[in-house]
Amino acid sequence: MVLAETFDQVLAIDGLYYLLLGVAVAGLVRGFSGFGTALIYMPFASSVLPPVWAIVTMLIFDIPGTTPILRGAIKDCHPADLRRLTIGALVALPLGLYLLVKVNPDVFRWSVAIIALVLLLFLITGWRYRGVLNRAMTYTVGAMGGFLAGVSGLPGPPVIMLYMSSPHAITAIRANILIYLFLVDILTFLYMAMAGYIAATPVVIGVALIIPYAVFNIIGAKLFRPDKEKLFRIIAYCLIGFSAVSNLPILR
Repeated sequence: MVLAETFDQVLAIDGLYYLLLGVAVAGLVRGFSGFGTALIYMPFASSVLPPVWAIVTMLIFDIPGTTPILRGAIKDCHPADLRRLTIGALVALPLGLYLLVKVNPDVFRWSVAIIALVLLLFLITGWRYRGVLNRAMTYTVGAMGGFLAGVSGLPGPPVIMLYMSSPHAITAIRANILIYLFLVDILTFLYMAMAGYIAATPVVIGVALIIPYAVFNIIGAKLFRPDKEKLFRIIAYCLIGFSAVSNLPILR
């Protein structure tokens, strides 16, 4: 009976097709560029779902999608820095989640769009933090990512932009970012579960999105050609920008 009611609630959501479009585009871009899931999906989701539900649905389909590629990342990661990044997130995540449940949905939508557009600007211009990334800074970067994960579902920007200045090899940097984002997803889900924010309806939506997300990941990976990497990145940037701008509250 409860399950039937949950499915009825899911089907009654206005704009459910829009979530399918968002996850399809996010999976496609993730498949051929290696990034962009949250940057594309969250603006779509925030225009259809309440803030907490938007994040929960993404966690549900994104965690299984990342798990298969963890083994190689674990082999290449730098454990000490990864520990500092994760501790920082562990401390700051609850504050972000506290603000998430207090914020007006339109403020949430504006925040998601602005964060996505700022990161897009950094990606296009190639900006990176050029200062010294010491232990204290690593904790701080992890905390910034954790806070943004809680308040907007977008933990990546500070870690990607600042941690790229780390003296480690690029393989270790990529591995640390990948594992960090995965761990932040897990921590976010656990914090939300302990706080009672995990409802049946967004979980069902997230589970339903796993298959289309995986399918479009595969399609994106098949489409990718190494000799056309620059073209694919331009396409990814355009799709991220379109997702962020088209879902601004002022245009809804």
